[in-house]
Amino acid sequence: MKKIIVPIAAALLLSVIAYSGVLKTPDRYVQDTMYQTGQALSGEIVVIGIDEKALTEIGAYNTWDRNIMAQALEALYSDPENKPAVVAIDTLYSGETDEAADAHLAEAAKALGNVITAGTAAFGSRLETDADGGRFINNYAIVQYEESYDALKNVTTVGHINAMYDTDGIMRHAVLYVEPDGKKIYSMAYETAKKYAEGKGIEINEPKTNVRGQFYVSFSAHPGDYYDSVSIADLINGRVPSDYYAGKIVFIGPYAAGLQDAYFTPIERSSQMYGVEFQANVVEQILSGDYKTEASDLLQAVALFILCTITGFLFYNKLKLRGSSILAAVLIIAGIGISILLYNAGYIIHPLWLPVAVLVLYIASIAVRYVQSLIEKQRVTRTFERYVAPDVVQEILKGGTDALQLGGRLCDIAVLFVDVRGFTTMSERLDPEKVVYILNKYLTVTAACIERNKGTLDKFVGDATMAFWGAPLPSEDPVYLAVKTAKEIVEGANSVSDELKEEIGEELHVGVGVHYGPAVVGNMGSERRMDFTAIGDTVNTSARLEANAPGGCVYISRAVADALGDRITYTSLGDTVKLKGKKEGFEVLLLESVK
Repeated sequence: MKKIIVPIAAALLLSVIAYSGVLKTPDRYVQDTMYQTGQALSGEIVVIGIDEKALTEIGAYNTWDRNIMAQALEALYSDPENKPAVVAIDTLYSGETDEAADAHLAEAAKALGNVITAGTAAFGSRLETDADGGRFINNYAIVQYEESYDALKNVTTVGHINAMYDTDGIMRHAVLYVEPDGKKIYSMAYETAKKYAEGKGIEINEPKTNVRGQFYVSFSAHPGDYYDSVSIADLINGRVPSDYYAGKIVFIGPYAAGLQDAYFTPIERSSQMYGVEFQANVVEQILSGDYKTEASDLLQAVALFILCTITGFLFYNKLKLRGSSILAAVLIIAGIGISILLYNAGYIIHPLWLPVAVLVLYIASIAVRYVQSLIEKQRVTRTFERYVAPDVVQEILKGGTDALQLGGRLCDIAVLFVDVRGFTTMSERLDPEKVVYILNKYLTVTAACIERNKGTLDKFVGDATMAFWGAPLPSEDPVYLAVKTAKEIVEGANSVSDELKEEIGEELHVGVGVHYGPAVVGNMGSERRMDFTAIGDTVNTSARLEANAPGGCVYISRAVADALGDRITYTSLGDTVKLKGKKEGFEVLLLESVK
């Protein structure tokens, strides 16, 4: 159950985060970079700018009367055989000013024909009533609308010039229509494209919009691509040949920074695009019919959840690191590639959602594997330490495969052997369960004493225990720790004996032997089965001392006594105790106390 719940929970979390808009800013940036690359232009649109040249030759824009634009329209009609197909004036002429100038502009527009003039709406918040009589605040309400003065409006087609930034300050959408007083007013770009299409005998389709009448703009041109540095001053003064605009769409509008009609667009974030160029891009899109449908965020979130669930399941349960890495790379590349393919097919999806989600799942799976490996390593280590001395385990883990090679090193160690006196007889007399019970109680005490005094518990052999100090890690005081452990084991065994006597009527007595000297410490055995242990005469001598020690006694060698000096008290038994395999004259000492 856990194998599927974890991927589902991770997929759900990632889908909710993506749907919430956390990735909106970087996602839009990637969308702009991937999708908005520009296209070949039709060559049917030209821009005539109210530019710096015009402001220099004619004067400051705020001093212009409407005769200036009238002269520009008259220049476009000066050669009736080569007049433009459509002329769009991207500047607002609302209200009446000078009667003669107003009439002049209206007459020039009527004579030219197919002129599109501007209207503009102001948006704000307003309390409104819905169809059921409920009251609500409309934050997208049109609070004011202006368009051309009546004389000009009556001889032209009005198209609104409203433009709206996205929340990040980039203009990605065009407003197809506005509805002041319930009347639908289409944009200047749409009316221009419609007039042009009617004149050319071609059909155009109206783009689908969102609830605010907006649609995504697929830009064809970068800032400056439509502008050939043709100024309205050049047009008025006869410096523009008629074949330049003959049969084409002509946009006339502000093209100077001071006129404040420029916007940041997705096709080039570093420089602004003038309003007439934005209008030209929208016209190009409408004429080509290259509309894009923005896929539902909810639908994309559901698809992301399904893909992440499958991917997460594979990462967490089926694939190893290499397989996960390959799958992650494939999905990230595929996610980006599919986004581009869908865009070219007319659909816009969030290009970052899948790659980021896959990357997060991949990194999370690595992190989970790492944590799991640490937990498993600790579990194995704890288990291993139940069978092998902790110091040996750490040495093996630290040394890796090198620590698992056969062989050893010569070093001085203190070796301790302890054994239960009369254990064989006890085993024959008691039930096996009682024997195991007694043995485990005794070995628990023995192991605890060795561990407490930082010894390496080498092995249990039946009722015997072997331990040593000074390897595999150096010890500051190996001989002292060994004899201290020996004394504690005897005392501990006596306590266990008292308990056993009370419980089952049995007593327990141990003999201990300690010797100090050189031995080879390392891995002994075969490549497939080895034992970390110590071998040599020092080990054998310690075992012989233990074998001869009566119950409750600790036998030590002269080497041990010399190493500790007055830190212990002992009684020399001389060579009265004969150790198997040792020459005559080997001195055995009985340990009495440890200071």
